[in-house]
Amino acid sequence: MLAIVIPAHNEAAHIGTCVAAARRAADHHQLLGEAVRVIVVADACTDATADIARALGAEVTCIDARNVGIARSHGAERALALGARWLAFTDADTTVAEDWLVRQLDCCADAVCGVIGVHDWSPHIGAVREHFGRTYTDADGHRHIHGANMGVSAQAYVRAGGFAPLETSEDVALVEALIAAGARIEWSASPRVVTSARTDFRAKKGFGATLLEVSKRYLPIGADAADSTEAIAA
Repeated sequence: MLAIVIPAHNEAAHIGTCVAAARRAADHHQLLGEAVRVIVVADACTDATADIARALGAEVTCIDARNVGIARSHGAERALALGARWLAFTDADTTVAEDWLVRQLDCCADAVCGVIGVHDWSPHIGAVREHFGRTYTDADGHRHIHGANMGVSAQAYVRAGGFAPLETSEDVALVEALIAAGARIEWSASPRVVTSARTDFRAKKGFGATLLEVSKRYLPIGADAADSTEAIAA
């Protein structure tokens, strides 16, 4: 059995698209009918995130941690208890490709770190998109780590000790633990996801925060990156 784990905090606006895409990946014919559980960890949600996810066929577990490391760990523990042999992780504002799981498994590795694409750059000035295009390595052998696109075998995950209870960079900490435990990691551009460049991001030091930092480099002195990106998006 395979599992897709999705942490979510007040993601009613995005979780439907995310779960629908995860379900399509779970039904891919190249998985040869192997069972796949889509697990949404609703963390301190005060909106309809859990109800939307359930209505689309996800298993929902609710916690009150407001901590992405704890949420990912909770989802992984649930998946392991159900007998999952492979744990795939993405984010609630992310859409995975239909062959996402297939491509992770095709890597035949202990863990897979994939790349991301962005479907809408409108919240940011053009220079941010250009910077991303110049500096991001969308190719095999990259060294990017995204909680929105990673997978790990159950055995390797347990050996590495799982996700640490971190509010940010929990994905980086897991990869470092995997490497320390001797896991073979495939840095692949084959498993594809598209994620959000929104400015109302959840992770304090995640992808969205990084984009805002890039924005500051291209703005006039004294300008506020968040205000400027919101004005452009309006």
